[in-house]
Amino acid sequence: MALPHRIAARLARLYWRVRRPRTLGVRALVIDQHDHVALIRHTYITHWYLPGGGVKKGESFADALIRELAEEVALHPVTVERVLGVYTNRSEYKDDHVTVFVVRIERPADAPLMAADSWEIEAAGWFPLDALPEDVSPATLRRITEYRDGRNGNYGDW
Repeated sequence: MALPHRIAARLARLYWRVRRPRTLGVRALVIDQHDHVALIRHTYITHWYLPGGGVKKGESFADALIRELAEEVALHPVTVERVLGVYTNRSEYKDDHVTVFVVRIERPADAPLMAADSWEIEAAGWFPLDALPEDVSPATLRRITEYRDGRNGNYGDW
């Protein structure tokens, strides 16, 4: 893992514990025409996650989603199909509200998913919806399950 990112993540969690800020985030459930999902592994935390990140002040959710996909995995252009759900995450002492979008992309079957920022993204890959890596984060697994079951999310806890 990248040491600067680990240190920054720990400092952020300490700040959140004291201040308990409200934050906004986006995640993308990126699905290709082969029913593979895009997952990333960060340099500063364990598990596989859906790509995404924070919404900056003055930025729309859609703009944040497009920016994050370009920054993390160089995916553009993308087609937003729908909102899967809006969730609340208070696990890191902040009042985080995350909107998950279902995104469709066409790609050649042999085109790998590349980490665009190697300081932040340790690994990126396409995975069949029925053959996910064992260490997918619990919340990511819940979002993928909601999608596979045809549900629009529970609009509740992350």
